Amino acid sequence: MPGVRKAMTQRMEVEVVGRRTFLLGAGASLAVAAFLANLPALAQEPVRSIDEALKKVLGDAKPAESGITLEVPEIAENGNTVPFTLSVDSPMTEASHVKALHIFAAGNPQVGVASYIFTPASGKAAVSSRMRLARTQDVVAVAALSDGKFLIGRREVKVTIGGCGG
Repeated sequence: MPGVRKAMTQRMEVEVVGRRTFLLGAGASLAVAAFLANLPALAQEPVRSIDEALKKVLGDAKPAESGITLEVPEIAENGNTVPFTLSVDSPMTEASHVKALHIFAAGNPQVGVASYIFTPASGKAAVSSRMRLARTQDVVAVAALSDGKFLIGRREVKVTIGGCGG
């Protein structure tokens, strides 16, 4: 019949979630909640001075100015890509190893370039990479040792082009 509307029926299906699926979902929700709770700590203001950065890493400790090797060119023809190699001669045993290497560029808007974490299983404490330098400035490397001591090394790098100054 042309004027008669057919009744529409909807069928609703309910799926029962198993215990394992529920626990996995609840665990994932807790992990996300914990991450979001720590988000303000993860999004800290960047360190903008070399003194502040060193204080954050060293605390009140006095670093030794030997034992760390910082290889960086004396003159960088392009400040956009300056190679560096950072290493510490260490036995890398459980009793004596390098815990972390930090590299800072004193004249950059954000002085922290990179931090590397090591364990005795790392085998050796050495990294090579590239960094960007805004202008001629000091590059500072800090090594944190397992015995609570620190090593520090500095080199001035002259940037000829690609920087914001000279």
